[in-house]
Amino acid sequence: MADTYTPPVHGTGVKATIQRIGGHLAGMIMPNIGAFIAWGLITALFIPTGWLPNESFAAMVEPIIKVLLPVLIAYTGGRMVHGQRGAVVGAVAAMGVVVGADIPMFLGAMIVGPLAALILKYVDKFTEARTRSGFEMLVDNFSAGIVGGAMAVAGVWGIGPVVQVITNVAGDAVDWLVGNGLLPVASALIEPAKVLFLNNAVNHGVLGPLGVAEAAETGRSILFMLESNPGPGLGLLLAYLLFGPRPLRPSTPAAMIIHFFGGIHEIYFPYVLMKPRLILAVIAGGAAGVFTFMVTGSGLVATPSPGSIFAYAAVTPRGGWLGMILGIAIATAVTFAVAALLMGFGRGEKEPPAGAGPPAESATPAADEPRDAAAREDSPEHRTAAKEA
Repeated sequence: MADTYTPPVHGTGVKATIQRIGGHLAGMIMPNIGAFIAWGLITALFIPTGWLPNESFAAMVEPIIKVLLPVLIAYTGGRMVHGQRGAVVGAVAAMGVVVGADIPMFLGAMIVGPLAALILKYVDKFTEARTRSGFEMLVDNFSAGIVGGAMAVAGVWGIGPVVQVITNVAGDAVDWLVGNGLLPVASALIEPAKVLFLNNAVNHGVLGPLGVAEAAETGRSILFMLESNPGPGLGLLLAYLLFGPRPLRPSTPAAMIIHFFGGIHEIYFPYVLMKPRLILAVIAGGAAGVFTFMVTGSGLVATPSPGSIFAYAAVTPRGGWLGMILGIAIATAVTFAVAALLMGFGRGEKEPPAGAGPPAESATPAADEPRDAAAREDSPEHRTAAKEA
């Protein structure tokens, strides 16, 4: 499944290992991109700051991102490892990490789904040769139930708290960078945290309160713009549209609309997880945008929620439009350029599929040349010419 989105990886070095990890992440995330788009549309339309606010419809937003999407990811990851049985066990195990943390547990689902399926795979190998005829279904069902339940409990006790600690550490690091005036460097922490779906924790848990305090004194704050800038995501999706894997290109226009106009940044995170080296592109774009905001003295009066261009326009103070637009545009351009470079400007996508043989026409003349020569010698025209000679 991962091979659908990433080329085959050869070798055993660090680069090959990272590429394989990215391929497996893509195999878990990208088949479910339709669910991400559905959630993005619902969020952009029906949340209180959306286009068509509706309290009843907005009630779907949190269950989808906290329960449905992690379970789908774990289900797909388990299926990659051990077929349908692995998929079911992975989905059950994902419920442990879902209830074990207050944030969307996409990273936890990527870990616990394949891990639970792998454990069940080894359990099946152990019981297969030791199960008497007629008891196969009983043993299979109970082994899957025991493994799934045990992994769910382990998710509550283990993975959830670990991810929470990672969130707290990232927040403290961003706070230190902000306090020391190293705002562009903060993108090196903010962008990876965003890709791991910790964007709300960083924005509303760290940058938001600091920005409110600064805005109360000066009337605006650049801190509102560090995480919410839609430029890096737009640049990345543009690079995917032009140079990314061909099966993914049709999905990027809808993702760009949801991201840039709807403000749902989560829609582009799977594209980075698919090719982990592209984290360098969004870091570069984020830093370039922050630097531009600093040079132009830009700032917002409140947190743009969601982080769309419309929300940015709504909270931009008078006289700050030029700096705001320039920062988003430069972040988009830098991210696009770096991502295109890292993807080789799509050169790999133009190559013929691996293992494809040469065209039939190229092999036919050489193989048939002796036969054709013999046929010409036996032809009436050849015999007539010989007699005349």
